[in-house]
Amino acid sequence: MESVLLYRFENDEIRISIDAYFEGNCLVIDGYDHGRSVQAYWGDSDYEYVVRIPQAGIDFLFRHLSIEPGNRLALLHAMAARFNTNSCYSDIRKLMSENGITCEGFTWI
Repeated sequence: MESVLLYRFENDEIRISIDAYFEGNCLVIDGYDHGRSVQAYWGDSDYEYVVRIPQAGIDFLFRHLSIEPGNRLALLHAMAARFNTNSCYSDIRKLMSENGITCEGFTWI
C-alpha cells in the first residue's frame, strides 16, 4: 500500500501525523495527534481521526488537482504538495462537503 505524508509536526507538547493512502476504492486520510497538549485539550493523550473519501470524491480530486484520472500515486503526491498544513484534514473534509461529496469519517479519543 502506497502512503504519503500530508503533514507532520513535532515538539515537546505534541506530535501530529496525517497520511493519505488508498484502501480498496476509498481514499483514506488518517491523522494521529499525541502529547501533553492533546491531553490538556481532550483529556486523553492521543486523538485519532479518519475520513474515507468515496470514488466520487476521488474523481473530483483528479479533476481539481489536474491529475490524470486513475493515476493514484500522482494524486497522493499532488495532495501532499497541496495540503501540507496542520489543517489539511479539515481542509479536505471542507472541500468534499463544499462540492457535495459525502464522506465517512470518525474520531477516536
